[in-house]
Amino acid sequence: MKIKEIRELDLEELAGRESHLKGELFNLRIQNSSGQLENVKRIWAVKKEIARVKTIMREKQLNGSGQKA
Repeated sequence: MKIKEIRELDLEELAGRESHLKGELFNLRIQNSSGQLENVKRIWAVKKEIARVKTIMREKQLNGSGQKA
């Protein structure tokens, strides 16, 4: 998901997205530890997307614009 698309979401949607990504990261780590994960770079990509979502959530909290524009 691109940063532009993330910025269009409201705080509730961002929180749901973060929760989904954390679950995916957990599953990827389990697969990696058991040797089933083929694309290890996916872990890095998911962690980066979590950081993007958290950054946008914090920006919206500070600006007080938790609703869609």
